[in-house]
Amino acid sequence: MGSKIIADAVQFSKMLRSLQDDCKDSCIYEEDIQILRVNGGKHLHNIYTGDRPVFICEKTAPQIDPEDDKMDETYSDDETHSDDETNHEVKIELGPQPLTVMKARQLLSWYTMSQNSIVSPAVSPADLLPPAVSPGPLLPLWVRCDMADPAGTTWLGAETACTGNKVSGVKLYSVTCAGSTVDKGTFITLDELKQEHKRRHHPSMMIARGTAQYNLFGSTVVEKTTIESQSSVTVDFRWSHVETILETPPLSSMATLNIKVSSGDMRSPMYPLYRELEFLQMLADGLRTGETEWMEPVETMSAVQLTREYLDELQNTVKTLQDQSTKEAVNVKTEMGTSETEIFNSLMERGDLDFIEQLWVRMRNSVTSYQDVGDCLKMVIKALQYGDIKPWIHRDSSSSLSKLILQSYHHQMDHVSLTGLTPVHMLLEMGLDKMRKDYINYLIGQDLTTLNHLSYYLSTVEDLQEQVIRLRKLHHLLEIMVTCSTFLCLPYDRLFLLTQEQAVSWGVEVSSGNCPREVKTSWLLSDKPLVEHIIFETDEMTVNSASEDAAYFTTMVCCSLVNFAT
Repeated sequence: MGSKIIADAVQFSKMLRSLQDDCKDSCIYEEDIQILRVNGGKHLHNIYTGDRPVFICEKTAPQIDPEDDKMDETYSDDETHSDDETNHEVKIELGPQPLTVMKARQLLSWYTMSQNSIVSPAVSPADLLPPAVSPGPLLPLWVRCDMADPAGTTWLGAETACTGNKVSGVKLYSVTCAGSTVDKGTFITLDELKQEHKRRHHPSMMIARGTAQYNLFGSTVVEKTTIESQSSVTVDFRWSHVETILETPPLSSMATLNIKVSSGDMRSPMYPLYRELEFLQMLADGLRTGETEWMEPVETMSAVQLTREYLDELQNTVKTLQDQSTKEAVNVKTEMGTSETEIFNSLMERGDLDFIEQLWVRMRNSVTSYQDVGDCLKMVIKALQYGDIKPWIHRDSSSSLSKLILQSYHHQMDHVSLTGLTPVHMLLEMGLDKMRKDYINYLIGQDLTTLNHLSYYLSTVEDLQEQVIRLRKLHHLLEIMVTCSTFLCLPYDRLFLLTQEQAVSWGVEVSSGNCPREVKTSWLLSDKPLVEHIIFETDEMTVNSASEDAAYFTTMVCCSLVNFAT
């Protein structure tokens, strides 16, 4: 029996060692166990701190092919099909799957034995390598558990403790969780948490540290409906000497502002510019694939009507071209409307939109087909050929239409065949020219950079597809800058959130001992479960509660230190 356990421990440690030394991402053990080598902080959330890699063991997740049930209906008996036709790549993954607590404990025992050279030379990791090679300790091991035991265990973990270069022990972790509740009477008290720590470790002195996170901007819940957002601004607080559960962070807390930006948030001041960029991307995709999924028009009037009215206004004007351009630019600004942050809009708005840029604004808000684009450009080119308009354009414009306008000044215009994808190509050039100037107007106007530093993003030498890619990169840069400027100058409604005791997470950590023999007992509250492989039930009080109290999931992390004999 003992030799079988030793052999299993050796085999398991060899698998982990291979995964660690070869820097592999995953492997399969015993057919139904998957071992992953991942970033611990990202997969264990607040349960594990640090960015070092860890091993995660989980049950191999089966995949469901949604087409399997349709096979008999799709193909008749006398039909034959190639492997490519019947190879369905779209499968539904069930997500991470837990192992039983008993199996998790077995894996951790093998891990512990493999790190203890005293147990048996056969298990010692040094015997797995040539004598001249001294192996380092294995990475921490965490195993997903099914919560089927009385304690409700969701994770079991192990991590080596070293004295110098030698492994002197192993820290064993157990994580238990409970479902969401608003009943704060069920929460553990700070004294109870300290007593639990004392029971395990018998320390002479303990320290209680607190953490809390507040959400200033991100996903919100309105009338029990969650409005998702990929962008977020959160504040993390850390402090020592916690006195009560769910206490407000004291003034002495260390605060960290975390800003995560994702394009396309409707509440962002950048959203109108993002929509314009999406239209530009749609045109670029259409040129690349030959197919375009047109966006819903903003204008109720057709693109042809808008273009005709614009040309008529230019023909009938009695003012100078410069005055007319300024007047039209003001009109376009009004049509664009205002977004959530008026200050940003005022900085982005330009009073120098030329003829092509104003035409772009009208067309991108109204065109719904290739026919629309072609018809609008035909009207413009015809007006130029007959001398009906002599529009003003920026000197550095680089689009095909700008070249035709310059030629029209001398009554020598090249022939342009507006067939195929040529109109879309010309419209994309117009949009690139306009949006590049928009970004320059903001970044240079705010003294945030120089044209030399922007040369990579603004280059017109590359093909149109690459130009769009670089413009998107510049947009992402501006998204980050605008989000920072918006939320670092926190207005009242954002500061108000900090005065409420509705943290999205709150935790207390009781610790004793010194590194590497420091041990901790942690208790965490969170508005979302910290475990992704368990589906929690919401208690009746949470479902029926009409109070404004936050509902929290609870998670407790306990640690035990196992010392190896010397």
